[in-house]
Amino acid sequence: MRQVLQELGSGKTVLAEVPEPGASPGSLRILTRCSLISAGTERMLIEFGRAGWVDRARQQPERVRQVMDKVRTDGIAATVEAVRSKLDQTLPLGYCNVGEVDGPVDAPGFAAGDRVVSNGPHAEVVAVPVNLCARIPAAVSDDAAAFAVIGAIGLQGVRLAAPTLGESFVVTGLGLIGLMTVQLLRANGCRVLGIDPDPARTALARGFGAATVELAEGEDPLSAAAAFTGGRGADAVLITAATRSDEPVSQAARMCRKRGRIVLIGVAGLQLNRADFYEKELTFQVSCSYGPGRYDPDYEQGGRDYPFGFVRWTEQRNFAAVLELLASRQLDVAPLISHRIALAEAPRAYDMLAAGKEPCLGVLLEYPRRSAGAPAVRTLRLAALPVPAPSEPSVAVVGAGNYAGRVLIPALARSGARLLGIASQGGVTAARLGRNHGFSTVTTDAAALIADPRVNTVVVATRHDTHAAFVQQAIAAGKHVFVEKPLGITVAEIEAIESVLKEAPGPQRPLLMVGFNRRFAPQIVRMKALLQSVPGPKAFVVTVNAGAVAARHWTQIPEVGGGRIIGEGCHFIDLLRFLAGAAIVQWGLAAVGTAASEADDAPATITLSFADGSMGTVHYFPNGHASFAKERIEAFASGRILQLDNFRTLRGFGWSGLRQTRGWRQDKGQSACVAAFIAAIRAGSSSPIPLEEILEVSRVTVEVGAAARRYRSSATCRP
Repeated sequence: MRQVLQELGSGKTVLAEVPEPGASPGSLRILTRCSLISAGTERMLIEFGRAGWVDRARQQPERVRQVMDKVRTDGIAATVEAVRSKLDQTLPLGYCNVGEVDGPVDAPGFAAGDRVVSNGPHAEVVAVPVNLCARIPAAVSDDAAAFAVIGAIGLQGVRLAAPTLGESFVVTGLGLIGLMTVQLLRANGCRVLGIDPDPARTALARGFGAATVELAEGEDPLSAAAAFTGGRGADAVLITAATRSDEPVSQAARMCRKRGRIVLIGVAGLQLNRADFYEKELTFQVSCSYGPGRYDPDYEQGGRDYPFGFVRWTEQRNFAAVLELLASRQLDVAPLISHRIALAEAPRAYDMLAAGKEPCLGVLLEYPRRSAGAPAVRTLRLAALPVPAPSEPSVAVVGAGNYAGRVLIPALARSGARLLGIASQGGVTAARLGRNHGFSTVTTDAAALIADPRVNTVVVATRHDTHAAFVQQAIAAGKHVFVEKPLGITVAEIEAIESVLKEAPGPQRPLLMVGFNRRFAPQIVRMKALLQSVPGPKAFVVTVNAGAVAARHWTQIPEVGGGRIIGEGCHFIDLLRFLAGAAIVQWGLAAVGTAASEADDAPATITLSFADGSMGTVHYFPNGHASFAKERIEAFASGRILQLDNFRTLRGFGWSGLRQTRGWRQDKGQSACVAAFIAAIRAGSSSPIPLEEILEVSRVTVEVGAAARRYRSSATCRP
């Protein structure tokens, strides 16, 4: 299928061929009929993508600070690589989609053939969670319905302003959202004053019953607002403009009456003058997109609706409300359509937006009609399919996220493995990586890719809750498996994988490898060799300056990411297992915090005891500062100390001939880890990490992670 994408590095807009998405439980697969380009929002994305380095830095000063911190801790080479990876991405454009539901449907309230509006992108086929979809009434055309999502943004801002009959409102910015906001306020019985520098847009606002300020003719908005309100000041100001200037908010404060309301729906500078707000006791609020539920993964991806009696207006209900207003003709969007452009000409539409030479308001993309029930084209062939030798690794990669694209796939390419296919849920990232790295096929059907007889090796790089299922599926099919950590997020998953391994077909058990890359880092390998040269138990201290992660980030959700100890702490448990060279016989946990909800992102200390008498401590701290090194490993043995900072600088205390060695770049062993796995397949040897250690470390990590969620003081256990 075709989809409109923006290349983040160059800012170029392309119409790319990508595999079609499939419908997952709780989502709808939709055949697009038309979609609306949001001239304001999407123009900002295009302008950012096409801006030079200096302009981008000015727009995102916080990113510049992050880059400088990374240079100080990780070095220039690692930082440049990370920045290039971020820029080497393609972004799906669009969020105003109208289409027809393609069956079968596993979502209550919807059926195959329903016309629906959603926040799906500009693509011929989209898959959208049900709470971001709404059925279109028969009285509403496809063209009109395409404005429902834009209308919901304005409607949420209006709801926050809480208009009452007869109040005076000012709307600053008369783009699509602003003009629909004018109509919504008029439907609420409010008097409206619209402000915009474009005479054509102020003319449309007057057609919808608003008074206007003619900025192009030099009219002063403050004077006009005073005259409009009889000198009393506006009851509320809604800002729907998109600008970096602080003036709209400052101006709104001066326009308002005492205890007036200001709601920012669009984008504006927020260098506020306290006196403007203090003297009038103004309220200021930023509106969040379509309404309650936005950016809540439980609501949007999990499909958990908010109780109607407690949250009357969710984003889905706002969609439906706008559609009802369109059906009753209280909203008129026909005058807002400035262009109709065929999907095939979509890049031209964005060039037109960026040029700004032609008035653009509502730009509709029109799609060729496709019959429902047609077979989904979920696999895209990029090159001839090879017939690899049995001993030659022929790799399928499941998952196309940042780590897969930046680390795993380049490492696989360097190893000489044949890159057969790559799968991702939406298809966009897989298509980009597939083309960039020479894969033969790209797909959204991971199961079919794993089952492909040409594939003998599967790399799993998806979200943590899917790891165990994909590993079991691949092993059952007789494939070698490299899974990015963790192996699983529950003990039951670890045991199920062990059981499948025992029952795996073929004369030789498939190799299982987990991406515990730190044990392959050159400086760690050197530390291991030095420690083996001295007798007696060792003591280890690992300090991890992990950095904070948002509480609702998927890694923090126990049933999705497993929590931070399972998701990342496993690296350090494995690292100490490797350095000690002996089995873990006991573990302990002390975590800071008082509530279970804090457990996964609270400072924690993990203690490990090993069979040879060695001991290790992992301090996992998310409450540090980014300018400090992320990882420090210290080893104490026979009156000597080794200290490794951030996998770059190794210092020795009491070691003859070793004081300090410093690598020119950070190396955490990712490439060596992948290369060792591929070499083992070619040689027909065992996994580079013994299976017993993989299972041991995985079990201990899961137990520690579970304890962190249960206890807020301390826990101790023997595995």
